[in-house]
Amino acid sequence: MEESDAAAAPPASAEPARVALVGNPNSGKTALFNALTGSRQKVANYAGVTVERKEGVLTTATGRHMRVLDLPGTYSLRARSPDEVVTRDAVLGKLASEVAPEALICVADATNLRLVLRLVLELKQVGRPFVLALNMYDIAQRQGLRIDLERLSQELGAPIVTTVATRKRGLTELLAEVETIVSARRVETESVWREPTAAEIRAAHAEAQRIFKACVKPPERPDTVTGKVDDVLLHPVAGLAILLTLLFVMFQAVFTWAKVPADAIDAGFASLAGWVGEMLPRGLLASFIADGLIAGVGSVLVFLPQILILFFFILLLEDSGYMARAAFLMDKIMGGAGLHGRAFIPLLSSFACAIPGIMSTRVIDNKHDRLTTILVAPLMTCSARIPVYTLIIGAFIPQQTVWGVLSLQGLVMFGLYAGGIVSALAVSFVIRGVFWRGAVEPFMMELPTYRWPEPRNVLMNLWTRARIFLSRAGRIILPLMVLVWVLSTFPYPPAGATGPAIDYSFAGRIGHLIAPVMAPIGFNWQMTIALIPGFAAREVAVAALGTVYAVGGDDDAGTKLGALLAGKWSLATALSFLSWYVFAPQCAATLGVVKRETNGWTWPTVMFLYMTSLAYLASFVTYHVAVAMGAG
Repeated sequence: MEESDAAAAPPASAEPARVALVGNPNSGKTALFNALTGSRQKVANYAGVTVERKEGVLTTATGRHMRVLDLPGTYSLRARSPDEVVTRDAVLGKLASEVAPEALICVADATNLRLVLRLVLELKQVGRPFVLALNMYDIAQRQGLRIDLERLSQELGAPIVTTVATRKRGLTELLAEVETIVSARRVETESVWREPTAAEIRAAHAEAQRIFKACVKPPERPDTVTGKVDDVLLHPVAGLAILLTLLFVMFQAVFTWAKVPADAIDAGFASLAGWVGEMLPRGLLASFIADGLIAGVGSVLVFLPQILILFFFILLLEDSGYMARAAFLMDKIMGGAGLHGRAFIPLLSSFACAIPGIMSTRVIDNKHDRLTTILVAPLMTCSARIPVYTLIIGAFIPQQTVWGVLSLQGLVMFGLYAGGIVSALAVSFVIRGVFWRGAVEPFMMELPTYRWPEPRNVLMNLWTRARIFLSRAGRIILPLMVLVWVLSTFPYPPAGATGPAIDYSFAGRIGHLIAPVMAPIGFNWQMTIALIPGFAAREVAVAALGTVYAVGGDDDAGTKLGALLAGKWSLATALSFLSWYVFAPQCAATLGVVKRETNGWTWPTVMFLYMTSLAYLASFVTYHVAVAMGAG
């Protein structure tokens, strides 16, 4: 025994072993990846594609270092989507710029082995050594599911380890099996896997069914709760009403729950600006720090609570297993508008940010369905719009309740989100009718078992989102605010000038030059200036308004931005500004991702033109209707 252990111990200078996680969607694969690697992860993209690449490192009990790659979920190596192509090529060792893994960990949902067995048989055919990790084994035990682990291991020709990723159970045993495989130092051979014929697919399916029946017995305590809950949540009427109620509560919470922390952040930056004004002599340096840096960045960071609340709800829906049900419910509605049922999850992800939403369309097999989803994803109200919406709603919509319970401001926020959803469905209907015709492919999705969200995972993901937002504020918003301050400050007004100093600056000149084009929709030149840096990131428009008005406001310089705008804009102008942001593609990064996903500038150009046209038209109608109703 001692001799065997010594043989397995790695040399001090050994290269880290390469291990890849592969498995079906909703199998807990990413949870296992997080449990194995913790915070030692890095996220990037695979070379040449926009599929996300997640890699982490770990050290086993014997001191061996391993690099773990979390591959996109798949049901088969017969790849049909970009995600599945990456997984297949990584498993086969044919992925460009990616070294072939020395071992695979096939992660399976222990309560639903029927589907994963076909993937396991394909991995067996590949010839690369693997371990089968039966994840969520605690749920299988609670259900009384009887799995003959020894026979299943013999049938598959691979070791099996039971795990509970969210509780970090079975990880030591799993790593020991992987280490045994890696230590065997098998000679790398050319993969023998190839695309199977129809007859071979049927034979593989039959073999998987045989193994399942031989090794898995029906549960003694079947999960009747999931079925009973689904009878309600998947009901065509009641289920849809519940989904809409959940979304309504989510948007109400974004506005109401965040008030206290948002006010605290706002007060903190106001105090900081006041302290700078007292400590520094009045002049260029004080204006740069207080009006350029603090007013600009502070006016964006104040909306961090709203963004975290939105992500909190999305994470709960994903981790509980409800997100897949929501996609199932929306399938008929989205199908009528020309969207595939699988488009629901990318579109819902776009509420956080259109970029990961567009990238997640890779799970859609059909090219036309995928492209339609990409083109309408930016119409979803992303978190970058929240600062704009919250600022304008807080300044122009009174804080009062409707029916004694609902917040009027929250209702307006919900209406803006609903406007984005309805417009996305309408645009997708037109796209399918104009660019390509044909029926949408049927929607098939495996519904996971309901489970309680893991608090640690939710908190870790929230912290990741907060860190990304803060990093974005430092890398993008801060430099842009410095630029806006410079443009708003220089050159100085000539001697004897009577107008505000900002009118003579570069920003003032640019704004007055473009203003006639935007005047028909009620925009003034300050609003026009804010749209320009807002093209880099939508939320920068708020910071730009704060900087422009702070630099040029004289007596209003110390006024809270919302109150200042309420005194300078009409209600019609404010509503027009909101309408613009429902449609306008004010994000260069989004257009860049669309270019990469579609391999050219044709579709990004189409997206920019149609969204800008919709934005101008919506603002024009909104402004003139509001003026006609006496809101001008």
